[in-house]
Order: sequence, then structure tokens, then C-alpha cells
Amino acid sequence: MERPPPLFDRAALRRQRDRAAPGFAAHDFLIRAGAERLADRLADIKRGFARVLEIGAHGALLRETIGARLADAFYVACDPGLGFAAAAHKPALVADPEAMPFAPARFDLALANLALHWIDDLPGTLVQLRQGLEPDGLLLASLLGGRTLEELRDCLVTAELEIVGGARPRVSPVVELRDAGALLQRAGFALPVADADLLTVSYPDALALMRELRGMGATNALTARTRTCTRRAVLLRAAALYAERFSAPGSRIRASFEIITLTGWVPAPSQPQPLRPGTAAARLAQALEAVEHSAGETAGRG
Repeated sequence: MERPPPLFDRAALRRQRDRAAPGFAAHDFLIRAGAERLADRLADIKRGFARVLEIGAHGALLRETIGARLADAFYVACDPGLGFAAAAHKPALVADPEAMPFAPARFDLALANLALHWIDDLPGTLVQLRQGLEPDGLLLASLLGGRTLEELRDCLVTAELEIVGGARPRVSPVVELRDAGALLQRAGFALPVADADLLTVSYPDALALMRELRGMGATNALTARTRTCTRRAVLLRAAALYAERFSAPGSRIRASFEIITLTGWVPAPSQPQPLRPGTAAARLAQALEAVEHSAGETAGRG
């Protein structure tokens, strides 16, 4: 069987990140929001970590957000683009998350802040991360969920259908919250946890939102994207639709960003394990101070 064509254009993705890196500090609010969520999860974990890998680094943003919590750890940052890798604390290297050059069980903590939604084979990358962690190692990751930029997608599709009679490939596949924990389990992680936050941000208009996305390095990198520029009439129509449908106070528009945060552990004998059926030391009815009935017996009847 022939392999399907890659979903993302890796060269285009690197160019976008390198173009965004010099001015990224003016557009980093979303990446900072993801970093703060990962820092909060890490603060709840009492054990220490000695060898840390960050993939998809945006310079030093995540490491500096975490701060003293990992100050003494051996911390390696990698990014597919040279610009962000060069802006990270050293050691740092240029490496694609889909082909990481690390030996098995090299790290005890892996971090990925809003980087995994640019992956063709997300289950495969999660397997690589699990293999790169030692037993009882921890994965903390954030990625964009399905509600991200739903307003912009709606307006661009409508505008293109009206003006050019068809919609260009623009929408990257995203992970839904209900599937995120199952992905971790499929990759071999134990004790998976997934939760989501919806951020609503306002902009002067849709064109300002598009400029912000470009400043983040988050424009269209699909392999199937059309290589020509979007027609001016389409952009203006999309902006008008946006103002009509998704207005915010102060003559602004709103934009949604859903951040899914994932936690998973590499299995280890020391981790809590579920009891086998029938081995519980106390009965549920006792804990609830309730009357226990045998199977087939109806409460309240003799």
C-alpha cells in the first residue's frame, strides 16, 4: 500500500516559525496561556525531575514560566525551526517532533506546549515520547482543541463559497477532548488525564486576528493548501461576516482558543494499581452507610 501524502508541509512550518521568532514576544499570549497551564500541573506534582525534554519550544518561554521548579534539572529544548531553538536556553537543538533523535528512557519529564497539533502522526509521536521517558516518567502536554478559531473558519468558508464557489483546505485536524485520554492510553501511558479550557479573546477586526496568527507562526501549513494568496474580496467578505456574526463589546470581534492539557505517566511497578475484582477490604455499602441487597432483590420489598 502507498503511504498517504503528509498532512503538513514541514518545510513551510519551519519557515513560518523562523519568520515569527524575532517578533514573537508581541504575539505570545496563547503560547503563554498554554505554558501557565503546564506550570500549574507541574506545581501539583511533588516529586522532582532530573532530565527534561521540551519539544516544540518557543524560545525560552515555557522554561522561564516554570521557573525555579526545574532550575536544577538537565533541560533540553528542541524545535523544528532554527529561530525558536536559537532563542531557547542551551542546550537546544533543531529537531522535528516526528523524528526525535534521543535514546530510549533518556528523560524523566517530557513537555510539549501547543506543539502537538502540527503533527501528522500524533499517536506515533506520543509513542516516541513514551519510549524516550524512563519508567514512571511524566508527559505534560498542551494542544489546541476542536473549538479553536471556529468563528474564523466559519467566516472564511462562507466567504469563499460565496465568491469563488468553493473552500480551500484551511482546517487542520484537531483532537477532541473526549478522545485525548484514549490517545494517551493507546500510546502506552498510564493514569491519563485530559482537560480543556476555552479562552475568548477580542480583536479590532478579523484582519487583526489574522495578523496575530501570522505573528505566532500559526498560519496554514497544510500540504494541500492552495499556494496562491487569498483574494482580497474573500478576506474583506470574511471580515464583514465576522463582524456581523461574532461581535464583541467595543466594536470588536471575538475569537475562541481551546487548550487541551494532557497528563500521562510511563507505567512503573510503583504506581497505584486498580484492585482485582473481589479483593476490596471494605464493602461499598458500608462506606455509603446504605443497606446492601443481593442480586435480584428490590429495595423496599420483602
